[in-house]
Amino acid sequence: MFRVGLVGCGNIAHVHAAILKEMKDVDFAACADITPERAAEFESRFGCKAYDSMEQMLDAERLDVVHLCTPHYLHPVMAAQAAARGIAVFTEKPPAIDEAGWNQVLEAARAVPVGICFQNRYNANVLACRKIMEEGQYGALKGIRAFVTWNRPAEYYTSADWKGTWATEGGGALINQSIHTLDLVIRFLGLPDEVESAMRNHHLRGVTEVEDTVEIWMRKDGRTALIYASTAYCEDLPVIIELQFEKASVRLENDMLTVIQDGEQTVIPCRTDASLGRSYWGSGHKSCIEDFYRCLSTGELFANRPEACDDTMKVLLEIYRQNKGAF
Repeated sequence: MFRVGLVGCGNIAHVHAAILKEMKDVDFAACADITPERAAEFESRFGCKAYDSMEQMLDAERLDVVHLCTPHYLHPVMAAQAAARGIAVFTEKPPAIDEAGWNQVLEAARAVPVGICFQNRYNANVLACRKIMEEGQYGALKGIRAFVTWNRPAEYYTSADWKGTWATEGGGALINQSIHTLDLVIRFLGLPDEVESAMRNHHLRGVTEVEDTVEIWMRKDGRTALIYASTAYCEDLPVIIELQFEKASVRLENDMLTVIQDGEQTVIPCRTDASLGRSYWGSGHKSCIEDFYRCLSTGELFANRPEACDDTMKVLLEIYRQNKGAF
């Protein structure tokens, strides 16, 4: 039985908590938030003991795992604090917002198991696409294109003082909304040899410091990947990722995988548990979290350990290096 605490009782924390409460090998024992009302609501809803800070929670409880659902900039330091006490860590994305923070997460992972919530790796259509690639039935991969067109109005950023700043969020449309798409493209492509990018702030000038739109060009062994992501659209539409193979195209959208070959389309439904996700960003949280605890039990290496996410973080940080101060 794993005794688990959670830090940061905001929106995404409710997804983690609902999954933890259903797991037979987990005792969701404690939560912490600097806003007492939010911690108290969690205590009432999930039956865990509420604390005013992570430090207070760790001093009072004997925990095996801590889930980090806090603002981005806090993830590395909190991972280090838990690791110093021998407590395993499961952190929301992004695991860090700069190279120093990422090195801190990598260091924590040398002491304790650390998992990163790149949950879309567990979406059923993503797993089906990886199987297609492994089997090679459509020939070699030639290129990838991906689109993220969502809406985040000014109110989204003014609702919390840490959002929309370089120092605390670390960026905008890329590091927050489309980091999962970047991660999947790199999983399919591999670590690129070349990366070029451009960022703009179209509809949030004067509201945020960070980008609302990013375009990325990557190349790996002659294969090209293109990503366009923006939070300046009128609504949240499903992410589209399309892989071009020698003999067919494979498109991932919603919970479907579509194969386009010789002018014919074959739609393959790939159902996942959508009750804990949103249609436009995937529903792999349950599978991801359950696999983390399975690996803790068996000693297997977790697929989303920091070492296995290093390619994505290298590219993410390089893109921001190219663009900070560009707008």
